[in-house]
Amino acid sequence: MSAQNFRTRIRESIENETLQTALDNNAERRLKGRALAFESIPDWRERRQRAHAVRADVIDHLDEYLAQFIAKNEEHGVIVHRAKDAADAIREVLNITDYATRNLALSNVEGTKYEIRKTLIAKSKSMVSEEIELNHALEAEGIEVVETDLGEYIVQLRHERPSHIITPAAHLRKEQVAELFHEKLGIPYTTDIPTLTATARKVLREVFLTADIGLSGVNFGVAETGALCIITNEGNARMVTTLPPVHIALMGMERIVPNPDDLALMLSLLPRSATGQKLTVYTQLLHKSFPNQQRHLIILDNGRSRVRNSPLKESLLCIRCGACLNACPVFRELGGHAYIGSNLSIAPYPGPIGSVISPSLLGENFVQLAQASSLCGACKDACPVDIDLPKLLTRVRAGYSTQPTSGDGKGLSPSTRFGLQLFARLATHPRLYAVSQKFAALGSFLFSPSSQWIRLPAFTGWGYSKDFPRFVGKTFRDGYKSKQVNKYTSRQVKAYTSKHVLADTYTSKQTDDPVSQFTLELDALSGHVYQTKNPARDMIEFLKSHGFNKILLEPNTLDENLLREANIEFTYRPDPQITVGVTNALCGLADTGSVLIVDGAGSPLHASLLPEIHIAVLKSSDILPSLSDAMPLLKNTSAAVFITGPSRTADIEMTLTIGVHGPKEIHVFVDVSNSE
Repeated sequence: MSAQNFRTRIRESIENETLQTALDNNAERRLKGRALAFESIPDWRERRQRAHAVRADVIDHLDEYLAQFIAKNEEHGVIVHRAKDAADAIREVLNITDYATRNLALSNVEGTKYEIRKTLIAKSKSMVSEEIELNHALEAEGIEVVETDLGEYIVQLRHERPSHIITPAAHLRKEQVAELFHEKLGIPYTTDIPTLTATARKVLREVFLTADIGLSGVNFGVAETGALCIITNEGNARMVTTLPPVHIALMGMERIVPNPDDLALMLSLLPRSATGQKLTVYTQLLHKSFPNQQRHLIILDNGRSRVRNSPLKESLLCIRCGACLNACPVFRELGGHAYIGSNLSIAPYPGPIGSVISPSLLGENFVQLAQASSLCGACKDACPVDIDLPKLLTRVRAGYSTQPTSGDGKGLSPSTRFGLQLFARLATHPRLYAVSQKFAALGSFLFSPSSQWIRLPAFTGWGYSKDFPRFVGKTFRDGYKSKQVNKYTSRQVKAYTSKHVLADTYTSKQTDDPVSQFTLELDALSGHVYQTKNPARDMIEFLKSHGFNKILLEPNTLDENLLREANIEFTYRPDPQITVGVTNALCGLADTGSVLIVDGAGSPLHASLLPEIHIAVLKSSDILPSLSDAMPLLKNTSAAVFITGPSRTADIEMTLTIGVHGPKEIHVFVDVSNSE
């Protein structure tokens, strides 16, 4: 019954022309972007193998790394909770929410009336929250939860699950989003994507500023330092971790890296694989809570310990980049909503990796998903940590997802199990196999005497949608014996590869000068760089020429007397109404065009986040080659963020739109006064 329902959903997806167009656009642009991004790191194959080794070591010694990570967080004042399953995690969130709500009521000024309203949670993207169906559980308790990632917000308004790990609304066209915003948000119907994005920015800005609790996922936890690494392009994760009085971080227990160097390695691979970027716009590292804020970290097991002791253990190496989805020819035809369980529920994790971890974590309901794979190996080739997904998919088919040591074929239909058992018997006896080939060739002519294709009965899984190629008259064995094997010459292979694989080669412009390289990289991301020997003077001229007469300022960035002489007001207190924020940059990264902003006096993290325009002052001597070189600078920081261009999104039809929840512009004044 379930297989038939799964097949029905598959057929519906294939026949949906709107969906097919949306999926084609997503896959094509993701694959091209990934290929271009990896051109800038020629040693990516070596990095991939190192990343695999790091992740495998973490899973092998997870208890030790978790103990170290938890101890560091508790040392930093973070309240850590361990959740063995979904119910546990939901209970912890509800307890935190209840406690926070009561504290907010008590903290109101004496004599004033506390406004009774629903508790509001501003939530950034978290696949773990999808896994445990957190939103549904919270809403059932009268708590308002608002997704703040643009794609997640769109699917939430549609009462849908995300259809892609990275691009939640990949299945939708702009016309569908336009109709949705017209109906739900009351704006005039428009398919202009920047207008739709600006509408979401306006609506969600109020959510950020009034939320009682911010809830986020965690991309990586660093065992050595206790850092929570969260990466986003839109700026919403920075908002939910910075502005509300309570922050809850929800993390799968396997998302650990041993140290900052290993984190830098992962961050050189994850953004390139996920979105085709050298580094995401915002790479946050949170150590301690912000002043007047409480931070909770919920570490979820939910079957991960069981998977560690199963033949599917390698699936825990996944860093949730979504590259295997984009590479998979099956996912690219179906989309995430076609991956349904026996009970017709949509799997939280779709695609090749989802077809392994959904059944392994959530049970037999999703075992059938492993059938939606051609086992072509494209997913393994795309994986930045070299997970052998075809091997894992075959193990799920054999029933290993629910049994720790031996398969029972629960992922296969009875007819498929019988066929594979028969094939195994033939394939292990050379003479029987040779005879079977001759009978197969004869049978194919009987089935289809005038065509090169055979239409098999529907119960085989081929008959309703695909034709099976007819067997050739002469087997490979016969051809080999008679030396008639058709061969490609090396020249033919090279020509084929050049035409079909390397059609879009790309090489980044490179320079030996760090300032020039930094400038090239940030300019390519719509940022602006000004090389100057007098940053204060040139910045004040910039502010005056653009009519900015009030700024949110980080102390010791500009001469206050010069600002007063220029009649430019400034404040050190965060104010969402101010258009320009000015901060120092601790360092810059030449290879990505990033600047590092660290928490400190005057709330520089707010100044680089809340205003529409962010201006940073950077010394040329502080421009470092790459992310790994900057990691030692984070040792004693309470919080930091690497900023790589203005905020951006491509959640609507994969169309890049600059300026979402974070600043729409970034201007960096590079002080070259001490350079030779």
